[in-house]
Amino acid sequence: MGREMALTLAEASADVVLASRNIEGLNETASLIQRMGREAFVCPMDITKLDDIERAVGDAIAAFGRIDILINNSGIAGEASVGEITEEKWDQVMDVNLKGHVFCTKAVGRHMIANQYDKIINIGSIVGIIPMIYSSTYGVAKAGLILFTKTLALEWARYNIQANALCPGYFLTDLNRDFFQTPAGQKVINKIPVRRVADPREIRGVTLLLASDASSFMTGSVIVVDGGHILG
Repeated sequence: MGREMALTLAEASADVVLASRNIEGLNETASLIQRMGREAFVCPMDITKLDDIERAVGDAIAAFGRIDILINNSGIAGEASVGEITEEKWDQVMDVNLKGHVFCTKAVGRHMIANQYDKIINIGSIVGIIPMIYSSTYGVAKAGLILFTKTLALEWARYNIQANALCPGYFLTDLNRDFFQTPAGQKVINKIPVRRVADPREIRGVTLLLASDASSFMTGSVIVVDGGHILG
């Protein structure tokens, strides 16, 4: 989904900064963006390290002069029952899924406030809205990110910065493709009213909405893209 969001922005004439620990993935996405005639700046970054965040933001500003749109999209799973949660796994999930997003926002926000018009999109999850078994750590992190987004929207509205949370349901990726071909995966699909998982390209429309002037009067919103999953 991160790649699809980056390509969406590039198609809308944005130059894109790509930040991740996955250098190979960054370079592949950068190549796709460059073929579209846009600039793509590859910025290796570990979101759990605050020094890395500050360096990456500084490098991005040096490359393009400003940052107009921030998409906080890092995430790892934290599947375990409450009785099996370890401190190490709890800290890892919180650092990647919540703390890193907060401090990325803080680092970029210093520059956005000077711009007086920018967009922040935090990628939450339906698991941050409804409880799912064996997902307490992940769910707490995503719920925290949703509340952080709402608080941020209140604090930075005076700077004409819109902050919204985008909460996907199940999207088909290389990581879960095999699972959805199993009986357990089919049970999950059967719980989704539209009876399928999403194609990653189906994140593009709402990304463009939240990143553009089309959402100029939206802030603090929680947008769910889940095929009706949380309806019951």
